Amino acid sequence: MNIATKSSDIDPQGRGRPLDERSLLAALTAGDRRAADQLVDCTYGRVFASLLKMCGRPDLAADLTQDTYQKAWASLHRFDQRSLFSTWLYRIAYNTFLNHVRRPTRIVPADPERLREPSDPHPGPDQRIDQYETHKRLRRAVIALPEELRFTVTARFWGELPVKEIARLENVTGAAIRKRLKKAMAGLRHTLGEQIQ
Repeated sequence: MNIATKSSDIDPQGRGRPLDERSLLAALTAGDRRAADQLVDCTYGRVFASLLKMCGRPDLAADLTQDTYQKAWASLHRFDQRSLFSTWLYRIAYNTFLNHVRRPTRIVPADPERLREPSDPHPGPDQRIDQYETHKRLRRAVIALPEELRFTVTARFWGELPVKEIARLENVTGAAIRKRLKKAMAGLRHTLGEQIQ
């Protein structure tokens, strides 16, 4: 998978080729600060989106995304390149979210972002409340899954990682990941009492 998405992402030698993760990591290791910026540019959207799906709050997702990158840069020397950088980064984002959830609960004021209009401009108040409650129940049910199932589900559906990448990161086969997904979906259906798509 090539994460380069912009034609302006050019290799440092000026040969005009888009950079992939490995090239950017090599450039970063060699001291090219622009490579770090390009890695962030290429991965930020997916990291933020996955954290937003996990926590449901844009402001918290932004904070957790920043924490994710700080942790990634601090531990970059330990990245063994068994998986893609973006997959490794997702694992850090996932752990950052879990660490946040495990912290003692603090009382915070109501979040105005939760009151914003959903994407459908015409739902009634009852429908909006139902949508919010459904998302909240699903997040709680996913967080309550056993660790390996929880990570697999969030990586696949919230992080949008391919089964092959999850398997590589977890050091198991693709079949094992599909089995985990099937088991997790069955558990979620049982917990929520409804069909999970």
